[in-house]
Amino acid sequence: MIISLVGYMGSGKSHISKILSDKIDFKLIDLDREISRRNKLTIPEIFEKKGEIYFRKQEREILEELLATEENIVLSLGGGTPVYYNNMEIINHNSKSVFLRTSINTLIERISKQKEKRPLIANISDENLPEFIAKHLFERNEFYSKAQFIIGTDSKEPEEIMNEIIEKLYL
Repeated sequence: MIISLVGYMGSGKSHISKILSDKIDFKLIDLDREISRRNKLTIPEIFEKKGEIYFRKQEREILEELLATEENIVLSLGGGTPVYYNNMEIINHNSKSVFLRTSINTLIERISKQKEKRPLIANISDENLPEFIAKHLFERNEFYSKAQFIIGTDSKEPEEIMNEIIEKLYL
C-alpha cells in the first residue's frame, strides 16, 4: 500500500509522514528529497539552474515510478505536485491520498520561519505573505480536495494527526 500525503507547504507533510512511516513500518519517501537526490541539487538550485518546467517534469516521472512500486510506502508530496499534469488523478488511482488541511493563519505562522528554504516564497515580503498564501491556497485547494481523505491539522499534535490517518485507512 502507498499512502500519499498532500497539502500546502507548511501543512506538516514531512513531519507527519516521518512519524507515520515509523509507526506503521512503511518505507518513507519524500518526493522533493528524491528529486533532489537524483539531480544532486537542492530544490532551490533546480529551480534556479534548470527552471520550474524541468522540475515539474522530473517530479512527474519520479512520482509515476514510485506509484508503480509494490512496496509499502508513505509518500510525502511537494505542495505543488497535485496541481500539475493529471498528478492528483494518478495519486488517487495508485495510492491512498490524504490531504492535510491547514488554515492560512497556521500556514503563515509555520512558513514565515523557513522562507529561505522555500523557493516559492523566498522573495515575498512578510507583509505580502498572507495574501500570497491565501491566493495560492485558494488555487490549489481544488486539487488537494480531490484526496480520498481530508484531515484538519490546526491545533492538533502530530501524533493525533497520525492516529487519525491510521484510523481512516483502517491500518
